[in-house]
Amino acid sequence: MRALVQRVSRASVSVGDHEVGVIGHGLLVLLGVGADDGPEDCARLAAKVGALRIFDDADGKMNEPLGDRDILCISQFTLYGDASRGNRPSYTEAAPAEVAEPLYERFCDALGAGRGAFGERMSVELVNDGPVTLMLET
Repeated sequence: MRALVQRVSRASVSVGDHEVGVIGHGLLVLLGVGADDGPEDCARLAAKVGALRIFDDADGKMNEPLGDRDILCISQFTLYGDASRGNRPSYTEAAPAEVAEPLYERFCDALGAGRGAFGERMSVELVNDGPVTLMLET
């Protein structure tokens, strides 16, 4: 699994004109599920995201974990895009939808995350806080 984790002041996701998820201060997670990923990868990555100490403490240092802040998670198979051969990315390392969707749902459930709409074309808006952006991989 691969995750792009962004600390945000706010974020939202829409499908067409319908807003399907919105959060305030917290994390926006773009989650890619690989063809070889399983439940253990999902649990490990969810625990890592929940424990990241990337929020400012009283001294202004990134030392606080997520706590009761919000999470919005968006399924993002393009994190497995491979453009090493030519200009059109290959997505053969990404899990097929029937494998990826249950793992995406499991990840969101583990973190109590708001969600996008799996498999839909979405518009994601965010206000990056910091900016703080991390790439995580199992």
